[in-house]
Amino acid sequence: MRMQIAHDSRTKLIDAALYVIRAKGFTAARVEDICEAAELTKGSFFHHFAGKEDLALAAAEHFSAYADQVFSTAPYQFLSDPLDRLLGYVEFRISILKGDLPEYTCLLGTMVQETYDTHPAIRKVCDRCIAAHAATLVRDIDAAIEKYGIAADWTAASLAYHTQAVIQGAFILAKAQQSSQVAAACLDHLRRYIQILFDPQPNSKRQEV
Repeated sequence: MRMQIAHDSRTKLIDAALYVIRAKGFTAARVEDICEAAELTKGSFFHHFAGKEDLALAAAEHFSAYADQVFSTAPYQFLSDPLDRLLGYVEFRISILKGDLPEYTCLLGTMVQETYDTHPAIRKVCDRCIAAHAATLVRDIDAAIEKYGIAADWTAASLAYHTQAVIQGAFILAKAQQSSQVAAACLDHLRRYIQILFDPQPNSKRQEV
């Protein structure tokens, strides 16, 4: 998910951190690397942030807010059927697997894997932001359950979290294989799984999105 670089120094540092941390990881990303990517001095960095953790917290919030904007205006949001919107979300996720790995992988997932035990403040903000994004799917899942008369032994929230688990795992495999193709294949299976949950015989009731 490529992000637009703003001109003020604080936002330039945050945007640089988004790329550098996703490329190197939180631990390996040095303040010097972030300053170099932002084309700013360490003096500018410490004018805005107490340290790398402080920047990471701001970057997580910024990344989450940007994602909210991107997904809230995505084309699938304007579909009338809630299941189409849910499947459209997955298709949209596949469509934005473009560019270099640091441009489409998740800052939150990258950081929480490294910092869950060593930086509780980062873990908490990543957890909150991932949960907030998952929650945006719950309304459509609930509506699809009602519309298609699903007697589910699972909850809308659990399926929303499952989508995030598959997405984060897909990013890990993309990093391991240095390719977005494996991530796209994983998300395509996620799309099929959701279709089966709501319609075990899709050809009998609806056509594939």
